[in-house]
Amino acid sequence: MASAQNLKRRIKSVTNIGTITKAMELVAATKMRRSQELAIASRPYSYAALELMGILAGLKDVPMPEIFAPREIKKTVFVILISDKGLAGAFNSAVIRKFEAYVRERNIDIQSDRYAFVAIGQKARTYLERRKLPILAQFTRVGDYTRVEEVMPIVNFLVQGYAGHTFDEATIFFTKFESALRQDAVVRDLFPVTYEVIKHSIEATIPKTGRYSNYTISESFFDEKERDYIIEPSPADVLAELAPKLLETRLYHIVLEANASEHSARRMAMKNASENASELSENLNLEYNKSRQAAVTNAIIEVTSGAATSGV
Repeated sequence: MASAQNLKRRIKSVTNIGTITKAMELVAATKMRRSQELAIASRPYSYAALELMGILAGLKDVPMPEIFAPREIKKTVFVILISDKGLAGAFNSAVIRKFEAYVRERNIDIQSDRYAFVAIGQKARTYLERRKLPILAQFTRVGDYTRVEEVMPIVNFLVQGYAGHTFDEATIFFTKFESALRQDAVVRDLFPVTYEVIKHSIEATIPKTGRYSNYTISESFFDEKERDYIIEPSPADVLAELAPKLLETRLYHIVLEANASEHSARRMAMKNASENASELSENLNLEYNKSRQAAVTNAIIEVTSGAATSGV
């Protein structure tokens, strides 16, 4: 049995760790709710922009913007979105496993010069560097993004890369928030941009369960009735300006989904750590009390034996 002094030291350490993990759990829960709320709040704007894009795209003789035009695939970029930090359970490893399964299923030789990578999150950069894969760009500290403007560096890089033929296809791997207890690693195509893909992406921001699961969009967003618009300066100019905005909104939703998933995973990891610390602390206290009781018992036995020997 360990000494009472060592047990007291271990109890203090475990109690301190439990206090820290409990605080981290509460912080992660707050950030998770904030990310989820922001994703839902941005959906009316997204649908309005999507509706306008659908109307403009349906007009005759209106040239589509470059980012909507599919072309021969000569180079593909894979975007891996995970966190900067650990202590989030299987959050990071789930996305990496999804990427590796995707590569195996399609027999992709990722060492080929036909493929390049964008790392979002320090853990993504570390993974790609360890495998010696080419990184076109890297972005960090995305986990606390809450404003649309904060995703603009990523959007600008992707739009300019596609428009400049740096790559012809972009696929992103990230974690989709389903509920506080479930987050799924998913893969989505970013380029070329299509109306259907953006619509599905925006609709997917409604969680299956929880506070925001009953959120609905007005049916007027999907109304197919004929409209009469005056578009200035021209439908082509408006569509060219609108297309990057929709990609910006879509990527913003993806980042918020990933952030909510990260904070949820960290919340559960810290909750489990707090519970384990509490259980360990109880066991150590029990062992400490047993140790003290044994010491008291031994002292009584020694006093009694001494008294009996001296004939008192």
